[in-house]
Amino acid sequence: MTPQPLPDDAGVLAVDVGGTTVKAEVVDGCGRVLTSGATPTPSGPAALESVSRLGRGLLEQVGAQRPVARAGLVLPGIVDRVRRIGVRSANVGWSDLSFGPELEASWRIPVLVDHDVTLAGWAEWRTGAGRGADDVVFVVLGTGISAALVVDGRLVRGGGGGGGPSGSGGQAGELGHVVVRADGPRCGCGGRGCLEAVASGSAIAREYARLAGREVDGAHDVLLALDDDPIARRVWDDAVAALADGVSAVVALLAPSRIVFGGGLAEAGEALIGPLRKALGERVFVTPAPDLLPAHHGARAGLVGAALLARLGGTDGG
Repeated sequence: MTPQPLPDDAGVLAVDVGGTTVKAEVVDGCGRVLTSGATPTPSGPAALESVSRLGRGLLEQVGAQRPVARAGLVLPGIVDRVRRIGVRSANVGWSDLSFGPELEASWRIPVLVDHDVTLAGWAEWRTGAGRGADDVVFVVLGTGISAALVVDGRLVRGGGGGGGPSGSGGQAGELGHVVVRADGPRCGCGGRGCLEAVASGSAIAREYARLAGREVDGAHDVLLALDDDPIARRVWDDAVAALADGVSAVVALLAPSRIVFGGGLAEAGEALIGPLRKALGERVFVTPAPDLLPAHHGARAGLVGAALLARLGGTDGG
């Protein structure tokens, strides 16, 4: 049975489990953050206890004066939202981890579970940069690359994945594993030349280190060197071209009116979106080029999506 929306005065606990950090907030009925916290994400099954401890601490902080009615939890990797299980996360290293039932026992409130990028995109569509449009693609550019798809005013799950009878399996929106360079580097998924292996933040840092012969802390260092370092410029331009190739395929298939970019790389703003807009214009001829926008919620998009999930009781109906 689908949970019903909560009363306007009910508080919710929102939790976003990332590859490096678990973030959580208690949000009241007006959307105000009452308390928040974060903790490193440990590898493997230990992540569950870390999430449990963080959420329990926030619930204790607000206490009986601010009752919390439900929790929304978003997870990376493959998620079974019906059984509320983290099926697999290659980055964090868990398999078949029973988040929902275990956290309900710990927090003593109902817990809804969903996919992090899907819910971040849903939040941007409902209340952020995609609001008011019926066809939106939300692209996360970070350590990896993924997307959430809204088509004709509906959040797309994928027939064999999150939207199937079990709520498990593959998820729609795996843009990072679209092959854009057939002879490109090996991807973590086992394929070769995937967009994620060429244009993600980690891929940009690796390629710069390979060509320059020195390590950098991340893609942000490459971005800062664009004006002075020809190697940085080459790596950045190649990544933007690959991203334009991947996005142009999405435009041809779905004809979105807006594409919203979130994640760490998207914080580059016009340094990314400007050249990407130009490159996309050189690749799209049949379908009108969509508006390219930075995410409104930024790094909080997953938390906003988790809070909406808890408050509304699900994503069905938009």
